Amino acid sequence: MSFSWSAKDHKSYTNPPSNPTQGLKRPRNETGNKVTVVLGAQWGDEGKGKVVDLLATESDLVCRCQGGNNAGHTVVVEGKEYDFHLLPSGIINPKSICVIGNGVVIHLPGLFEEAENNEKKGLKGWEKRLIVSDRAHLVFDFHQVVDGIQETQRQATEGKIIGTTKKGIGPTYASKASRTGLRVCDLLGDFKEFSTKFKNLVKQYQSMYSSLTVDTESQLKKLKEYGERLRPMVRDGVYYMYEALHGPPKKILVEGANAALLDIDFGTYPFVTSSNCTVGGACTGLGIPPLNIGEVYGVSKAYTTRVGIGAFPTEQLNVTGELLQTRGHEVGVTTGRKRRCGWLDLVILRYAHMINGFTAIALTKLDILDVLDEIKVGVAYKINGKRIPHFPADMELLHKVEVEYETFPGWKSDTSAARKWNNLPQKAQNYIRFVENHIGVPIKWVGVGKSRECMIQMF
Repeated sequence: MSFSWSAKDHKSYTNPPSNPTQGLKRPRNETGNKVTVVLGAQWGDEGKGKVVDLLATESDLVCRCQGGNNAGHTVVVEGKEYDFHLLPSGIINPKSICVIGNGVVIHLPGLFEEAENNEKKGLKGWEKRLIVSDRAHLVFDFHQVVDGIQETQRQATEGKIIGTTKKGIGPTYASKASRTGLRVCDLLGDFKEFSTKFKNLVKQYQSMYSSLTVDTESQLKKLKEYGERLRPMVRDGVYYMYEALHGPPKKILVEGANAALLDIDFGTYPFVTSSNCTVGGACTGLGIPPLNIGEVYGVSKAYTTRVGIGAFPTEQLNVTGELLQTRGHEVGVTTGRKRRCGWLDLVILRYAHMINGFTAIALTKLDILDVLDEIKVGVAYKINGKRIPHFPADMELLHKVEVEYETFPGWKSDTSAARKWNNLPQKAQNYIRFVENHIGVPIKWVGVGKSRECMIQMF
């Protein structure tokens, strides 16, 4: 599709001719292909990779729009477990093209190391199916060092840390916001100019962190090598997405990293990530008009987990929490840290739905609840005995809320072999229907295991 509006058209439009047949209203352009977006509805680690993997088998294009290699998605295919951090999970599908958008921050050593690790597990042809936006910002090794220094300083001055992955994501987005960051297009342009800007950026950080040492020449040599390796994959991301949206019919999938409660604007600030991991990030991180957003799928576990510190109203610091952690193998893919565990929090899911407008939900890891005698679900927050209708912005207030629970009898039977809705115990069905009705969003998938075959599709 191409634009055909000209200066002559503009003149005719602003000064319509007296002949009414010449002044007909100009038809609107076609809206183009719709994009399906998959987003985390809690604090991350909900199983987005599995949902994306399921949808990617029928997708022509699978895109990442924000975050960096602080994300971690595990996908199990034919008994092999793949771990993705920067690469879109859809890269497993040999028929899919994968896009890393302008909103993503890219650590080039991490990208190539990740690809090589997955190659050993059977990933093939990824470099011919990966498109990288020339507007994406670069994460440098010193950004990662600074990330660690900042955490140490927070501990020393405030007595607490954010709990970052120390992958340099925050410092890179800070460079981007302060307009001193460097992008893929800079690396692939005039390397002499890039080198000057890189050295200036290093000096800027060294002026703030006296302990920071950087072997500038060695770094530049490596970056030049990485740049040449990356060059065949780089495109003008905006034009590429526009052509994909307005060309022949395509199934386009956007894979969100992190989750709603980690969003820089809407999450449990300051214990959040540094990008917009809600639906707006799909537009800004890929150059997709809102008009082209179609289905928006939220992914939630059948309980709640969180990595790192920060308020967690339904957390269970008891035998139940330990059981969920152990049975669910709740360890961070990126950090290796144990995840904190608690009951499903429907206040969080309703809040995530307010922001994202989910058209359906994927409820994962239902099988982890199989052994429980009773199961609780958080349905409301109270302050001083009174229900509040909103999700608090103030973290001190969130720490103080009292959770109102609904209690359900456990189904006490193995659901891991279930492949259809009717295979699930009645009590498990009741639990799922309650969740669905309470948040007002249909549940499209129920997960009862690791592999893609373990996703029960409801409609």
